[in-house]
Amino acid sequence: MSDTIVSLRRMIGSAGELQSVVRTMKAMAASSIGQYEQSVRSLGDYARAIDLGLSVCFRTTTINAVSATEDCAPSAKSDRRIVGAVVFGSDQGLVGQFNEVVVEYALKTLAATRNTLRIWAVGERAHSRVADTGLPLMGLFKVPTSVKAITLLIAEILMVGEELRKNDNAAEFYLFYNRPMSGMVYEPTHQQLLPLDAAWQDRLAKAPWPTHRLPEVIGSHSEVLQALVREYLFVSLFRACAESLASENASRLSAMQRAEKNIDALLEDLNSKFHRLRQSTIDEELFDVVSGFEALLSD
Repeated sequence: MSDTIVSLRRMIGSAGELQSVVRTMKAMAASSIGQYEQSVRSLGDYARAIDLGLSVCFRTTTINAVSATEDCAPSAKSDRRIVGAVVFGSDQGLVGQFNEVVVEYALKTLAATRNTLRIWAVGERAHSRVADTGLPLMGLFKVPTSVKAITLLIAEILMVGEELRKNDNAAEFYLFYNRPMSGMVYEPTHQQLLPLDAAWQDRLAKAPWPTHRLPEVIGSHSEVLQALVREYLFVSLFRACAESLASENASRLSAMQRAEKNIDALLEDLNSKFHRLRQSTIDEELFDVVSGFEALLSD
């Protein structure tokens, strides 16, 4: 009986320590969500300014616009081309179905293509999920641990995109990531980063201008456009990475909340068993004392 009580006390202690760890991870996830969501909101205004600048360049001089972006646009259509993709996942676990969801979405999206696939994964968990599918994995990127570390990842991905264009100027380059929705809900999505084709230019050129004053480009159209294109690529990658990180921490927060609920239920059950066994032990000891006292009186 006493061994059972000791084991229950040990289990209660272990569950309490695990509960402390879960609460710490829950707080860290909630804090991380805030910083990544704040970065996405801050990026929104800047991205809007970049789109307006590109709109000015494309609507003002179509010839200059095309010549300035020809390095990023396909030179000729081909039946077979390289298709590159970066799948954003996580390095750490305890994120529910976060990696499975985005990898499955990427597979379904790329399933119809008959072109040469080249896939890179951000995060070891996503890397292992893609490897299990048998698709060609070209490399692994580490998941940034802070907002400041996102810039380094962007530089590495841009180098990959540059290599793709060197091998095939008509190469397509996609980003697959989870995007946060309301609360702790997220959904997988994708964005075509390259090529910056005529459809992309036409969409920006026809975008409505927010004021009645006609815009104009000061200086060289080519230099301004090249600078804006570089910023457009940076903003697109930064947003994808930040939204993926926000979704990852939202998934971890949800998992920690479920774990905390399960631990609370387990502790309640263990404490109930402990108190019942302890009371039973006390009752038996009292019964022995009473029985001994009655035996003495009978003598």
